[in-house]
This record gives sequence, structure tokens and C-alpha cells, in this order.
Amino acid sequence: MRRLTQDVPRRAVAVLGALGAILVAVPWFANDYLLTVLLIMLYFAYTGQAWNVMMGFAGQLSLGHALYVGLGAYAAAALYVHFGIAPWIGLAAAIALAAGCGAFMGFLAFRFGVGGVYFAILTIAFAEFARIGFDHFAWVGGSSGFFLPVTNYAGNDVWSLRGNPTMFYYVMLTLTAAALVVCRALLKSRVGYYWLAIREDEAAARSLGINTFRYKMYAVVISAGMTAIAGVFFAFYYNNLFPEQVFHISRSIEIILGPIIGGIGTLFGPVIGAFLLTGVSETMLEILNALGLDVPGAKQVFYGLCLLLIVLALPDGVWPWLARKLGLHGKGA
Repeated sequence: MRRLTQDVPRRAVAVLGALGAILVAVPWFANDYLLTVLLIMLYFAYTGQAWNVMMGFAGQLSLGHALYVGLGAYAAAALYVHFGIAPWIGLAAAIALAAGCGAFMGFLAFRFGVGGVYFAILTIAFAEFARIGFDHFAWVGGSSGFFLPVTNYAGNDVWSLRGNPTMFYYVMLTLTAAALVVCRALLKSRVGYYWLAIREDEAAARSLGINTFRYKMYAVVISAGMTAIAGVFFAFYYNNLFPEQVFHISRSIEIILGPIIGGIGTLFGPVIGAFLLTGVSETMLEILNALGLDVPGAKQVFYGLCLLLIVLALPDGVWPWLARKLGLHGKGA
């Protein structure tokens, strides 16, 4: 624990504790709509953190992370629907499937020297292959969609992930907090230092004796496995899966926007970015609805404007700037 909190200012620990307490208490006074928005924020904070392991820590750009969300979602949902296997048990299969796919893709790319923009294109291609494949996979509904049975429960069943939004909110909050702890631990480990060396200069890292192939593979596998967990949550929260939606590149873009806005390579960047982007976009949509305006593509245009402003004004992201202003900046933060 001491190793995880070293180099972190006391003020930052206090602020983090206060924010954690507020988030835990939110369901006591929030309505269903606000709770749903916060749940979506936490979902993108978690998936952004998972993507950040691959890109922010190890410098491997992925534009097809929806692949791992979809694989995790379909694996756990299929085991639940066809065999009655609880999602927390199906989670093991989901992680194994996504991590295996990530390992296969990483092996193909890194063994043959595929990197940079070409690796990013490869990740898009794998996600598209999965979308087309699941479109014709009748066992999980194909293009007609795969639906999980929905039952009205008198209470919350965490084991089967059946319950009201408050239960799902606390599950997602726990996952997001766990992701922060895991990523902090990874950054403070030897693996984390090797990742940062590879990100900054892979050739120099290799000349120092770092097995860049092995550690890049670690980044891909860990990132894929973490993202698959979000896929399981996605399946049991929405109760329906369509390949065109789950594997679409727009889903991958939504995952990476949080870290880009908040700050790639930082721990709290994905969280800040997800909260800012989702919060402001939902507010904008509510204002448009209140004015009786229906503007197709308004959210996508807003995302584009946000990216443009961040690139021009804060190229390192919102979190590094905000941390400096508030005196919360620390190593690895």
C-alpha cells in the first residue's frame, strides 16, 4: 500500500477520498436519470483506463478496442443464456477469449514488426472481422441480436447481475476503483517502467536489454482482459447485443475519447475525460431537447469540437493542467 501511495501529495489523497465518498453516496439522493448518466461515465472511465494500459503506458495505439468489449459481452451472455452459468463465472471465459484474441493479434503484429499506424489499422480490421463473423453466428442470434432474459426482481442479485440501476452503479464504481489501483500498481512495477521506456523510445529500450516483444504482449493481453470485464457488464446491463453496435468503430472511438481529453498515459486522465465528455454532452442534449430541437449527429460534432479544442489548448489533456492548478500533481498521477 505504501508503494502505491508514495509520490502522491497528501492533498491529492484527501481529494480522492472525498470524491470517492461522494460517489458512494450519490445513489441516496440522485434520480434514475442522473444515476444512469453517472453509470455511463464510470463505464467509459473504466474502459478508457483499460485502453490506457496499451496506449498510454506502452505506446501501442489501438482503434479497435470495441473488439474486446464485444468478445467479453458475447462470451458471458452466451454462457448465461445457453447453460445458465453465472456472469462472474463466465467472466473467466470472457477474459480468456479477449486476452487470447489480443495475444494472437499482438503476436502477428510485433513478431513481424508491425507498429504505429499500421498496428492501429490491424486493430480496426480485427474488430471488423468480429463484427462480420458475429453477424452470421446464429448461436448468438447473428444480425437479429442476442437477448438476455429479463426478470423483475424483488431484490438485487449481484451474483447473476440482475437488479436495479443502483446495483449496477456500485458494481461499475467498484470496477473503476479497482482499475485505478491495478494500473497504479502496474506503473510502479518493473513492467510499468519497461512500458514507459518502450513508449518513449523502443529502439533505446531494446538496446538496454528490454525484451520489447514480451512487454508489449503483456500490455495488449492485460488491456484486452480488462476491457472484456466491461463487456460482461455491458451485456448484463443492456440485456441485448447487436454486432453492428457492439463491434462498430464508433464504440472504439468512444472508449479512447476519455483518455485523450483527460490525458493519455496518466492515471486520472481517463476518469476526468470520461466525466467531462459524457457530462457536458448529456447536458447539451438535454438543452436541445428542452428547446425542441432534434439535431442528428449533434453528439459526434460535439466530440469533434472537444478534441479540436483539447489538441489546440491542452495537448497533454485536461488532467495534467488541472492537477498543476490544484496542486495535486505527483509522479504517475
